[in-house]
Amino acid sequence: MDQPITTIKLQNELDVVLAYKRAMQLSEFSGIPIASQTKFATAVSEICRNVLEHVGDGTIRFSMIENRGILSLEAYVTDRGRGIPNVEDLLDRKYTPSGGKGQGIYSSRKLVDFFHIESDFEKGTRVRLQKRIPGNHPPINKAIIQGWADYFNVESEISPYAEIKRQNMQLIELMEQLRVRTIEAEYQLQEIQHLNQELQTSNHEINVLLQEREKKNQQLEKVNKTLDEFAHTITHDLKAPLQNILGLSDAVTDFLLEGEIERAQEVMPMIQQQTQRMEHLITDVLAYSLTGRQQVQSKPVSVGQLVNAVISTLTVPEGIRIHVPDNLPVLEAEEIYLQQVFGNLLTNAIKYHDQPTGNIWIKVSQQGGYWEFVVEDDGPGIPAQNQEKVFELFETTSDVNHPDSTGIGLAIVRKIMQEKEGRVWVKSNGRGTAMHFTWPSVADPLTQLASSIV
Repeated sequence: MDQPITTIKLQNELDVVLAYKRAMQLSEFSGIPIASQTKFATAVSEICRNVLEHVGDGTIRFSMIENRGILSLEAYVTDRGRGIPNVEDLLDRKYTPSGGKGQGIYSSRKLVDFFHIESDFEKGTRVRLQKRIPGNHPPINKAIIQGWADYFNVESEISPYAEIKRQNMQLIELMEQLRVRTIEAEYQLQEIQHLNQELQTSNHEINVLLQEREKKNQQLEKVNKTLDEFAHTITHDLKAPLQNILGLSDAVTDFLLEGEIERAQEVMPMIQQQTQRMEHLITDVLAYSLTGRQQVQSKPVSVGQLVNAVISTLTVPEGIRIHVPDNLPVLEAEEIYLQQVFGNLLTNAIKYHDQPTGNIWIKVSQQGGYWEFVVEDDGPGIPAQNQEKVFELFETTSDVNHPDSTGIGLAIVRKIMQEKEGRVWVKSNGRGTAMHFTWPSVADPLTQLASSIV
């Protein structure tokens, strides 16, 4: 038996939500245990989301497969993208792409009973995920499977609850990352204990192992700090919008049962606002946790080109002018870090400006062994008592006009500066804010060439 059930075109985020929902429904229809239902649906969601992020569109087809008398529920995901290089190395964890890409594929394989991926250059990628149907499953035959297909053809659109379910799955994934980090911390602690036992062998070995232990302790403190930050986020900052979503969804359900459609529609923007806040918070927390943990190669970077590229990605109000000088240097730097720093500083300068018209200036000067950059605006300014707090994690202003602020952007900037052994500080007296940061001064290739000619 190889009987298709339903096919979904993957074109936007709601299609991923629908694919997750279909995976849960078919798993339940087939008699798969609840824990395995969630695993299969999560794997399907991860692969579908990869298609959207890296290709833009694709297709998923659900089928019932029989092989040697054993039934399996199959999800077959295809796209026409450029293909995935190093697929085998990726699955064997011999190769890890930058930016965390590929983690979804590796994790999905562990959640299903059968996983197969094929990827060809310029011909796209094809992924098969199968979950075995237990022996005590309810009756399944071609007529019943056709009934499932007919049911999906007439089923109503995705409910608000389905969208909330997707957000819950993202929270579960975040908690799984927290669990993995905890295991890593325990493993490092065991290593330290083992090194302490070896310290008793000789004075020479004691000196060597003490240095190693100090290094491991620093790594452990860094991991523990990250764990504390994630725990705080999950128990507090994510809990509030999640509770609000649950309460608002209950209200929508009550209104619909009472036939009050207009009142239900009035609540929907509130649900969307809460889900957007949760999404922003999850994205920013992940960005903060990854800062300084990736192996990023340095290369010559034109700061002027980089700043203009960052500005092109921002939504700049018509009345705001950003002044970029012509004397911005070329640095030997990690490009992604400079993008994050300028992106967060410019975003804040635009977001918190309180006038319909205004100016933002980019400035630079060379100070000995480093460059000092400034992002300055003529906005409302920052009170003296808050000028240090703005760099702390989860610290936000009380401005109700910016509910999407998560208080993580400037914390990311400070963390990058710590990694680069630089500084970041704020100057503000009354109106206007000047955000200063330093970057190591390395002569650009043109300067080096000119020096060699002279």
